[in-house]
Amino acid sequence: MNKNKKTIVEFKNITFGYNPEVMVLNDINFSILENEYICIIGHNGSGKSTISKVLTGLLKPMSGELYIKDNLIDHTNINFIRSNIGIVFQNPDNQFIGITAEDDIAFGLENRRIPQEKMKDIIIQAAKSVEVDKLLSLESQKLSGGEKQRVAIASILAINPSIIIFDESTSMLDPKGKKELKELMLFLRDKKDKTVISITHDMEEVINADKVIVLNKGKIASQGKPEVIFTDEDELKKMALDFPFILKIACGLNKSNSKIKRTLNRSELVKNICQMIK
Repeated sequence: MNKNKKTIVEFKNITFGYNPEVMVLNDINFSILENEYICIIGHNGSGKSTISKVLTGLLKPMSGELYIKDNLIDHTNINFIRSNIGIVFQNPDNQFIGITAEDDIAFGLENRRIPQEKMKDIIIQAAKSVEVDKLLSLESQKLSGGEKQRVAIASILAINPSIIIFDESTSMLDPKGKKELKELMLFLRDKKDKTVISITHDMEEVINADKVIVLNKGKIASQGKPEVIFTDEDELKKMALDFPFILKIACGLNKSNSKIKRTLNRSELVKNICQMIK
C-alpha cells in the first residue's frame, strides 16, 4: 500500500440482501486509496452493481460499516456521500436531465444553490476539461452516446466530488466512444486527482487499473494489481470472466516460443515479437 495516500473508501464486513434469505453481498471487505483507479469485475449477479448502490447511499447495508474519508456513513450524514461521490451510469440517455448540454451541467449546481454569476464560469471550465465546451448549446438528441457521457462527467466535475463511479459506463458505447471514455478515466485520475471506481465487464479497461476487485457470488474472490489477477486463466473461466486481448495473444505466442512473455503491456509484447523475428 502507498503510505503517502490516505484511504478514501472502506467497506468493512458489509452484507446486503434484497431479502433476508439471499445475500447479494456477503462479508465484503476492501479499501480504496485517494487518487486510485479501481476496477470491480465479476459475472452478472456477482454483486458489482449492488456495491455501487451501497457506495452512493441508495442501499443501506444489513450489517457492516461503510467509511468515506474516515467518516462512518449512516442516516445522519448520508448527504456527505452526495458531496463526495458522483456517478456515471450505463445508459447515456437515462442520465441526461437538461434540454441542452449546458442545462445538464447546470442542474447539480442549481440544486446546490450556486449563485448564477458563478455558475457560468464553473460550467465552462467543467465543459472545457472534458472537451464539450463547443457542445453546450446542443440538445441531447444531437449528441452521440460518447458526447453524452462526457457531458455527464462535466456535470460531475462541476460539483467537484473526490470520487467518481462509472457503472458499466462503456457497455452501450461504440468502439470509439469506449476508447475515449477509458482515456477520460485515466485523465480524471492523473490530471484531476480524482478517485475513479469503474464497475465493468470490459477486460481491456481493467489493464489500466491500479487495483482490481473480483466478485463472485457476492464475495470477493480476489483483489490486486491486474498482472496478479490475470495469472490464473482457469480460475477466471470458472467465474465466466475472460483474459484481455493483449494477454490472450501473449499467452498463445508463449506456448510456441517461451521468449514471448505473458504480458498485459502492448509495447512489451510488440518488443518481444520484434526480438523473436530478429
